[in-house]
Amino acid sequence: MVTRERVEAVLERVRPFLQADGGDIELLEVQGNSAKVRLTGMCAGCPSAHMTLYMGVEMALREEIREFEELQVV
Repeated sequence: MVTRERVEAVLERVRPFLQADGGDIELLEVQGNSAKVRLTGMCAGCPSAHMTLYMGVEMALREEIREFEELQVV
């Protein structure tokens, strides 16, 4: 089951990499097997944000939480 606590635990592991570049990620909501997040700081307008989210954050979530399906950015 995908829970807010499980998603937040994964985000805590990837957060230092985002913060090193002056950004951060905020978990807004977990619905079913998906999560909604918001990028803040330098990450909010970064042209590489899409790659970071889907190749970094979403992959980490899928590896740790097998039933995780989708990361949505709002």
